[in-house]
Amino acid sequence: MEVKSGELLDKINYPSDLKLLNESELEQVSQELRQYIIDVVSVNGGHFGASLGVVELSVALHYVLNTPYDQLVWDVGHQAYGHKILTGRRPMFHTNRLYKGISGFPKRAESEYDTFGVGHSSTSISAALGMAVASHYKGETDRQHVAVIGDGAMTAGLAFEALNHAGIENTNLLVILNDNCMSIDPNVGALKEYLTRIATSRPYNRFRDDISHVLGKISELGPNAHKTIKKIEKSIKGTLLKESNLFEALNFRYFGPIDGHDIKQLVKVLKDLKNIPGPKILHCVTVKGKGYALAEKDQTKWHAPGLFDKITGEITKSGNDKPQPPKYQDVFGLTLVELAEVNPKIMGVTPAMPSGSSLNIMMKAMPKRAFDVGIAEQHAVTFSAGLATQGMLPFCNIYSSFMQRAYDQVIHDVAIQKLNVVFCLDRAGLAGADGATHHGAFDLAYMRCIPNMIVSAPMNEEELRNLMYTAQQDDMGPFSIRYPRGNGVMQHWRQPMRAIPIGKGRKLCDGEEVAILTIGHIGNEAVKARLELSAEGINPAHYDMRFVKPIDEELLHEVFSKYKKIVTIEDGCKQGGMGTAVLEFMADHHYSATVIRLGIPDQFIEHGEQKELWAECGYDAASIVATIKKLAIGIITDSMAC
Repeated sequence: MEVKSGELLDKINYPSDLKLLNESELEQVSQELRQYIIDVVSVNGGHFGASLGVVELSVALHYVLNTPYDQLVWDVGHQAYGHKILTGRRPMFHTNRLYKGISGFPKRAESEYDTFGVGHSSTSISAALGMAVASHYKGETDRQHVAVIGDGAMTAGLAFEALNHAGIENTNLLVILNDNCMSIDPNVGALKEYLTRIATSRPYNRFRDDISHVLGKISELGPNAHKTIKKIEKSIKGTLLKESNLFEALNFRYFGPIDGHDIKQLVKVLKDLKNIPGPKILHCVTVKGKGYALAEKDQTKWHAPGLFDKITGEITKSGNDKPQPPKYQDVFGLTLVELAEVNPKIMGVTPAMPSGSSLNIMMKAMPKRAFDVGIAEQHAVTFSAGLATQGMLPFCNIYSSFMQRAYDQVIHDVAIQKLNVVFCLDRAGLAGADGATHHGAFDLAYMRCIPNMIVSAPMNEEELRNLMYTAQQDDMGPFSIRYPRGNGVMQHWRQPMRAIPIGKGRKLCDGEEVAILTIGHIGNEAVKARLELSAEGINPAHYDMRFVKPIDEELLHEVFSKYKKIVTIEDGCKQGGMGTAVLEFMADHHYSATVIRLGIPDQFIEHGEQKELWAECGYDAASIVATIKKLAIGIITDSMAC
């Protein structure tokens, strides 16, 4: 479906076109840009509220700055739809997040205007500071460097590390704090309360308006006057707020808060700030979902709503009218409450993803036993470790790709101390339209190499419940359970839970000549493949490994004793994953067999629907059928395997 852009937006292909307009026309450009995002996302899907909230800021930045020479970093990248549309990608914006289309996040390989790839949060200040220091070293003193960071992203430790360093570097760095009190769910923590106090302090805001009149003239008064005014301003700000200004304590010039939807004021302030040296922070107050009433009212729901009717706001439901299996995340959330009702030691922890992980179910049922710690994965892990030292049993729910950010804490704070923390890794495997930054490709490999760690993956909802039940038993130690984004396969999944022996897989069916070994949900693709193969007279055996560590050696002895052709399948990287563990077992026990490993190859996979990506990587049902046919008739030889 072709989406037409407005009269002014239609003439803007790059920021150079935007600069030809009068300032009085920027408000209309903003309205047209906001409507264009609504029109396209409603029919194609994607992130929604975050980009609507920074429309005016996107227009103002590209109007005032000399991009791409001036460098602009978005954090998190789902704010950047307006930026993409203004920088040469309006004609292909309808392919946003679709297979082989443009990325939903800034991507250096896609455009010179995307100065830094941002899919995870809180990286912008560090990256922009690195750019600014490099420019200073090269003598590019006129070059501006701007990090636009949502206040949810400001809660991560990396952002504070960068602020601490930036405060001692005399570089052209501007941090724009997009304060909308939201990440995906409402923000939490002391920083959010602090920003709210600044934004609502009437005396402070009156002073801010007065001081803004002299911003553009400070540089004319000489260095000594500049230092004096700076000290006076800092003192008055602290007095009016009845506390020190956090950012100025870190040697940043603080400006704001200002209305992030007032395009005229944004342009004026950004022009003024270009002439003020050193690290600066501009506090912009915005509304996530601005301009679409339903998104403003329910910001979590409209973060990424899928397809919807832009007139009525009705979100398009699946075309299948039959009852669907539940999402794995909901099975986790509901099961955790069941377990916690019986086991008073259980607590839930998530870094800013209560709705995405369904921990919000426990937060509602047991608010004193479930914690959203903000976008702070490292803290989430060590906080969980602290709980465990006192006899609590934390279920720490983190997306697989986000867990990468807390890897040292998993090793140092949990595994070395053998603490009973249960890591529930959501969005494991190829996660879909968010692309390379969000695929959970590596957790089987990076967890498997950690001593004391149990590494598991359920094939269905019942198995997830059983693994969670197993993990909350006494003295289990560090325990990892991974499961994918999306729906399971069982209608009647809420069965009584039972413990699974640690390290024990299961044989789903016997077979002839070929054995299939799977781990996790992708085993259901193998079930489909086996049904198709059986109709053609090919009957491979199928084993669900359940655990990668400890791996079921008794089961593997059976497999290698009976079969000389083996296919391993995992929705994770082949290097170091389950297939590698099987090869290690084969070598250690001197077996000889042809082993074909199916999984994510040694490359970063781009965005698309999960089934499209499984097919691209060669382990959807059709690819499994093709591989086993070749193996069964001898087309694949020992020299071609692995």
